[in-house]
Amino acid sequence: MHDYCSADLDMETRAMLDYANKLTKTPSDVHHDDFQKLKDIGLTDQQILSVVLITCTFNFMTRLADGLGVEPREETAKAVLEWLSGPAREQKWLVEPKT
Repeated sequence: MHDYCSADLDMETRAMLDYANKLTKTPSDVHHDDFQKLKDIGLTDQQILSVVLITCTFNFMTRLADGLGVEPREETAKAVLEWLSGPAREQKWLVEPKT
């Protein structure tokens, strides 16, 4: 939940998350080599496009909600708490509304 790098993931999933992370945090640093790494591990152009579109959509919706001060409904926040387990439940930034 907090650090996918320490999770036990297969090579494709880790590569997709690395790419999504780079696209999110430093989009101007994404180059052809990053795309080629995904192709080299076996992802198709369609799969890579899906990774990009999902990442962009998530980032857009997050920025939109943050920009408008949108908070999740109370029942949604409760569902998240029920879903979370372990150390993730102890992360205040993850489970408490912004003030």
